[in-house]
Amino acid sequence: MKKPELLAPAGNMEKLKMALLYGADAVYLGGKAFGLRAFGGNFSREELGEAVAFAHNLGKKVYVTVNIFPHNSDIEALPDYLGYLNSIRVDGILVADLGVFTLAKQFAPDVELHISTQANNTNWAAVNAWADMGADRVVLAREMSLKEVKEIRSKCSVELEMFVHGAMCISYSGRCLMSNYLTGRDANRGSCAQPCRWNYALMEEKRPGQYFPVLEDERGTYIFNSKDMCLLPYLPDVIESGVDSLKIEGRMKSVHYAASVVKAYREAIDSYFENPEGFAVKKEWLEELDKVSHRAYTTGFYYGRPTEKDQIYGTSSYIQTSDFVGLVLEYDEKTGFATVEQRNNMKIGQEIEVFQPKLAGFRQVLSEMYNDEGEPIEVAPHPQQIVKIRMAQPVEPYAILRRDI
Repeated sequence: MKKPELLAPAGNMEKLKMALLYGADAVYLGGKAFGLRAFGGNFSREELGEAVAFAHNLGKKVYVTVNIFPHNSDIEALPDYLGYLNSIRVDGILVADLGVFTLAKQFAPDVELHISTQANNTNWAAVNAWADMGADRVVLAREMSLKEVKEIRSKCSVELEMFVHGAMCISYSGRCLMSNYLTGRDANRGSCAQPCRWNYALMEEKRPGQYFPVLEDERGTYIFNSKDMCLLPYLPDVIESGVDSLKIEGRMKSVHYAASVVKAYREAIDSYFENPEGFAVKKEWLEELDKVSHRAYTTGFYYGRPTEKDQIYGTSSYIQTSDFVGLVLEYDEKTGFATVEQRNNMKIGQEIEVFQPKLAGFRQVLSEMYNDEGEPIEVAPHPQQIVKIRMAQPVEPYAILRRDI
């Protein structure tokens, strides 16, 4: 059985590097236009070239989203952009629109074409139709059972990609009109305002201004707010479905999210292939997924249609069990000090956990910390302040320092 690709989101260059260094085989990202995450940071043309070079140097891949549903005004600039993606040798372009697909074949002939989940790929006939037109991969819709995924695999030879982790959209494969209707920001052209996470109440037509809670809760209800997907506990079923790529959602998530979720899935996938018969889900993988900001987890549609148990009616807030407080920039083996960029307030006497791309993690109490002038300090309160910290064990660049909440 072929080991599936682990595909991670990259909202900016730092997240790309973290995802790849912590174990992703490939990343998907967007340029400054034509993708569905206009507020995710995204990459300039120069940064796209740098991203591809960084990934290829590691033997890994970069896929670029061009998956908006374009209007006439969007089309004029597309050929030049697609030609640029071809010139920097991106590994794949994600598209949802047939017109964009045709333009990509013409102006990016050397790049694989992946059909986005936005195209609502829910059956083997549609998948084969895209393959017949020249698609290299089809991203399956979230609104499918694993049984359906297996049937598509049995009838299709094109590469298949499926979501395994991250936020669930209330609308069909992300094709939402709520944002456009309520805010004027078009979710299908990259500007979703996420109104599905807002607080809602009921108003009767003849009683304008009188709001009634849908449930017995004075704050109203978050009636469109889904739990997050998490399929790590069911990894054998996912792998045995025969898909080629396992996709993590979250280009707008944090660096901490990118590193933690990727490493948990990396270790789980590798563990399965080392011993499929003896595979067992490790407690530490699930704990890792709880440490990052997330909503309660669900399996989505994969084991049956979602019910009220897969929604969060009382709040839109996230939960997490640890805070990201620092990023290791470099380590001096002779002195035992690490140069760290502060990401959250940290102070002497706190216990921190060190989470690393390759080396083993460990815990220690912060005992010595110095500012960039070499002066001893008790606390590092300033955003992205550069400090030196004595480490109890060797650390590596891009290691994350975090503390329990």
